[in-house]
Amino acid sequence: MAIKILSSTYSGIEGMIITVEVEISRGLPAFNIVGLADTAVRESKERVRSAIINTGFDFPLGKITVNLAPADIKKVGSLLDLPIAIGILAATRQINPENLSDYIFAGELSLSGDITKIKGALPIIIEGSNNKINKFIVPRANADECAIIKKSEIYPFESLNQVVQYLKNQDMIPYKNNTDIKTIKYDYDFSEVIGQQAVKRALEIACAGGHNIIILGPPGCGKSMLASRIPTILPDLTYDESLEITKIYSIAGKLSMDQGLISNRPFRSPHHTLSKAALIGGGIQLAPGEITLSHNGVLFLDELLEFDKSVLEALREPLENNKITIGRASGTVIYPANFMLIGSLNPCPCGYYLSNVKDCSCSDNQRTKYLNKLSGPFLDRIDLFTFAYQHQYKEIVSAGKEESSKTIKARVEAARSIQKLRFKGQSLQYNSAMKASHIKEYCILDTESEKILQRFFHKFPFSLRAYNKILKISRTIADLDSSKDIGPSHVMEAFSYRHFGEGKVI
Repeated sequence: MAIKILSSTYSGIEGMIITVEVEISRGLPAFNIVGLADTAVRESKERVRSAIINTGFDFPLGKITVNLAPADIKKVGSLLDLPIAIGILAATRQINPENLSDYIFAGELSLSGDITKIKGALPIIIEGSNNKINKFIVPRANADECAIIKKSEIYPFESLNQVVQYLKNQDMIPYKNNTDIKTIKYDYDFSEVIGQQAVKRALEIACAGGHNIIILGPPGCGKSMLASRIPTILPDLTYDESLEITKIYSIAGKLSMDQGLISNRPFRSPHHTLSKAALIGGGIQLAPGEITLSHNGVLFLDELLEFDKSVLEALREPLENNKITIGRASGTVIYPANFMLIGSLNPCPCGYYLSNVKDCSCSDNQRTKYLNKLSGPFLDRIDLFTFAYQHQYKEIVSAGKEESSKTIKARVEAARSIQKLRFKGQSLQYNSAMKASHIKEYCILDTESEKILQRFFHKFPFSLRAYNKILKISRTIADLDSSKDIGPSHVMEAFSYRHFGEGKVI
């Protein structure tokens, strides 16, 4: 009779319940695993064999068949080692097969029988709980991550022998930890940034409405310093946002052993040498990329024009759809990618155009060619453009006090609260996500504002997408002013952020 053990795998960031069926029959010794298993699962045969023997149990000599059901779902990772081992021990009556169906088992075995950390533990717990299965046997290294779901009963172990002893004696209470979102205190603040009031204002608007932004400026003017402080003015994570981010980092294997819910918004700043697969995700196991690791947070691309053009062009779809679909021969997954894109770049190849540090050595043609590395469709997906200037000496030594992140954050949160109320009952969260129908409903201009925008259009023709972005930015600026209506000043300020390089309006 086949023994059935419940386990799980995952696709994207969602878990899927798997039934591990183990049958041992007479015949020549063999160990077969069927059910669309990937390489890591197929290799579990040797890990399971060694773990059972080195733990002091008997490994059967008959024909072992392991079926992973449902058979049409791709099984990935090494987390099925433990359920397979438990199934073999139950099939050979070395443990009592009764009551095993109350648990979901997940864990990777070492050759010595130790249970090591796995990826994707949190989605497994969530999926089990959704299917009214609340008892889980997992690796000790995943305990804090798994205990995030309060209604679950987590039993963490460090070895196969500990699991067997628990199943025999049932002498352990479930593991618990603190699942509250911790308050984050940053070691840096916008008050440390001297001057750059125009850039700070643009970043405040970007954070208030969830807009993408590019900062131009010469080397050493503080572009990276400004961008790194953006998390300090973003609203705190909600529980649902925190849980979703934690699921992503669980799948990617980036949670530390004692980490529960992720409390701070992601801020990812990859080097310009990263590949397209590292950015959007992929590989043999279709792992999440930087855009997914930035979900509900910030993706900062410093020295934007140093990135390969094909890498930047790959951002176009996720910037538009807030998700990425990755298809390979091994399957297809959909990862969330709702992030703020922050880019920084020099205004010319030498970097010193419009700076007071030294004279620019680039010709007009070189500057134009340099900035044209960014395609029109890519720039169309950027909402705001701002310029960071080189500081004057008197500004550096000034004793003036700069505005703190706490003060800016209060305004950002107030604007987000207005948007939350505006979009209540809809799938939107903030202004940048508005579609054409929402723009018509929420971005109504008065006669004077309409005339101003019309004059801008005739003097600097721009695309329909750019027109919609100006309206979205205007709506965000009005929200920061706690204004129900979009006024002329809001439209003019919004239009001022659509200049990219040498007065080019897009």
